[in-house]
Amino acid sequence: MPGPNVPFPPMEAELVAELPRGPGKWQYEPKWDGFRGVLENDGGELALWSRNGRPLLRYFPELRTLGDVLPPHSALDGEIVIQIDGKLDFDSMQLRLHPAESRIRKLSKEIPATYITFDILLWDGTPLHQLPLEERRRELEARAKGFAVSPYSREVDVAEDWLKRLESAGLDGVVCKRLGLPYLPGSREAVVKVKRHKTADCVIVGYRTGGKRAIGALLLGLYEDDGTLDFVGHTSGIDAQLQKQLQELLPPLVERDHPVYSQADGWGRMPGGMSRWSAGKDLEWVEVKPVLVCEVRYDKLEGDRFRHGTRFLRFRPDKDPRQCTWDQVRPPRRAEDLSVGDLLKV
Repeated sequence: MPGPNVPFPPMEAELVAELPRGPGKWQYEPKWDGFRGVLENDGGELALWSRNGRPLLRYFPELRTLGDVLPPHSALDGEIVIQIDGKLDFDSMQLRLHPAESRIRKLSKEIPATYITFDILLWDGTPLHQLPLEERRRELEARAKGFAVSPYSREVDVAEDWLKRLESAGLDGVVCKRLGLPYLPGSREAVVKVKRHKTADCVIVGYRTGGKRAIGALLLGLYEDDGTLDFVGHTSGIDAQLQKQLQELLPPLVERDHPVYSQADGWGRMPGGMSRWSAGKDLEWVEVKPVLVCEVRYDKLEGDRFRHGTRFLRFRPDKDPRQCTWDQVRPPRRAEDLSVGDLLKV
């Protein structure tokens, strides 16, 4: 665990709908999409701690060189990220958590990580975490030479612009920190975050049951250009009114003549098989004809899936299922979009 003088666990952030405002009250920073990490030199021994106290440095050996510029009895708070072609790549981050040492060494060269610093906790034993945020920021910029440092602004207009333009760089929102407060370990009192949720029109391709006759989750699909239908994720939370509608709409659409599902049935990536959240258990699902379209809200696409469960917004009877395509969630890059290099000025 972190040394006795390091404030731990890291500060957390409360999710809010809108950017907080007020001159002289807030500092805004991009919300980096990686693994939170407290980097600590405890008397010459470098360590990198996850938010729940797990050691991470073995998975990111390329970051050991930071020990050369972090004095003993010093600690920083930041984010471990991987960028590819100017965009953060969370899928690559997950690949790095591999048990095999040889695989870790190989990936550290192929997809190296960067440590983005956004707060200073200790320096040469001095408890800088006790200072208010604006003083800690000055100390961070003055002392943490050799580190990538996250940009910040105290202008809400800049934060608004980030919210509009950061998606292209793989960042997923803005973090807002209260000025005048010390570092508050494990607390959400000093920090809020704003994430711009996005919407997409998806085909309902099936459902999972939630006990008795209840429908626990809708399974969603998007079409490839060649007409292949891919599973992209599921909804979470079905209220009583929607439950009633679904129990009327879905049973007549159940496909009963496909005991085995394969590429031949028009499927690409399918909702069957192992789930990351089911401890190795298969999750049963019921296929329905892909004729119903619904609009859902999502926050992030991770590889070929919505990272979290989406929220059902409404049915879209005006949309043809074949209009539910991948280009909704993978828009082309625009000339005015930001990259990670733009933010870090590298």
